[in-house]
Amino acid sequence: MRELYAEVAVLFGYMRHIVLLVARWLLAYGFLQPAMMKLNDLPGTERFFQSLHIPFYNFFAHLVPMIEASGIVLLVFGLFTRIISLFLAVIMITAIVLVHWSNGFSVANNGFEIPLYYFLFALIFMAFGPGKYSLDYFIFKEERE
Repeated sequence: MRELYAEVAVLFGYMRHIVLLVARWLLAYGFLQPAMMKLNDLPGTERFFQSLHIPFYNFFAHLVPMIEASGIVLLVFGLFTRIISLFLAVIMITAIVLVHWSNGFSVANNGFEIPLYYFLFALIFMAFGPGKYSLDYFIFKEERE
């Protein structure tokens, strides 16, 4: 049984880099619409952040969409993946606490389900890196086997 499990683990291990690539692209796509909505209406974003009683709301209303937009590009190319994932994770935790928590878990009620998934994706990239199909791999010798 151990030998069979070991063979299956090796087989699935070959998929790791493809899965990390697709997951990076999916997370980047997930941030696309929210980032563009914020960037396209910065005054509205400022008002929304102010309504959440975020300190320095005007600063964060510009910073957050810039981090999200940068995150999209960096995730697509797998560049500085662990660092941008940390920033995106902080944004997701903040969104969960300030916006979605009171609505419960379900995405149907604007709950914290989707931001939680994005947070978990970011944690995966922080822990495992971007995979072989990334600029981090080529530039920083990330995850050389």
